Amino acid sequence: MAEKEDQKKRKLIERLRHRYRLVVMNDDTFEEKLSLTLTPLGLAILLGTVTIIMTMLVTSLIAFTPLREYIPGYSDAGVRKNLIKLTFKSDSLEQTLIAQNAFIANIGNVLSGKIKSDSTQNRPDKNKEYNKLSISPSKSEAELRKAIEEQDKYSLTYETEAAKNAITNFSFFTPLKGIVSSSFKASEQHFGLDIVGPENEAIKSTLDGTVILATWSSETGYTITVQHTNNLISVYKHNSVLLKKIGDYVKAGDPIAIIGNSGEQTTGPHLHFELWYNGNPIDPQDYMVF
Repeated sequence: MAEKEDQKKRKLIERLRHRYRLVVMNDDTFEEKLSLTLTPLGLAILLGTVTIIMTMLVTSLIAFTPLREYIPGYSDAGVRKNLIKLTFKSDSLEQTLIAQNAFIANIGNVLSGKIKSDSTQNRPDKNKEYNKLSISPSKSEAELRKAIEEQDKYSLTYETEAAKNAITNFSFFTPLKGIVSSSFKASEQHFGLDIVGPENEAIKSTLDGTVILATWSSETGYTITVQHTNNLISVYKHNSVLLKKIGDYVKAGDPIAIIGNSGEQTTGPHLHFELWYNGNPIDPQDYMVF
């Protein structure tokens, strides 16, 4: 059986290798015009090679030339880009429309009185127990306050009222001991200092005065403002909770808030501290050390 199969294979190979002549002749004169010697194996290889080359040429024409646009299922590249751009624009318009509708609805609620403007004012963070924090002054702070109060108590030197109220004569109490992460830069609309301090640290009044603002806003969070003598105002922003309310009288070194990270214009727990003298912002670092 094996010999018969070998013989069949040999006969098939011999047939494939047999030479055949293809002759083209003039039918009238029987003159030979063209003669080709071919084998079945060579003819199969030739047909396969031609088929592969033709397939590659057709594929290249479809992939890299505009001819593909005439084939059903293929679209123009420019049309696809325009569709993608239009999709992004429609999404942006939809988001803008949603934001505008929300804004109009909020304005309508405010005008109709459905939303109270102070509904979130002075709402402390319930995640922490601020009642257990120790805000009483330390021994060194108490001694410093006593020294400031007794300063020039028995001085016989005569001073004018303007000299007494000059800002250079004020003994400022540092509201928070920490690292100044951003300095006073009036040219960049940054009218105060950003001071990073320990968590749950008490913010203290820099001078004696009266609280004229204790509120919350979406930008600066919990904010407290103290009016001092001689048109001097101090502002403390981004607190986690306020310890004083409007109208309270505070002395230099009294705790008025707890350091926090409230409001949109903040990236971490810190105090934004401002000093305003006669309506103009001044650099707190010119008068105290943090």
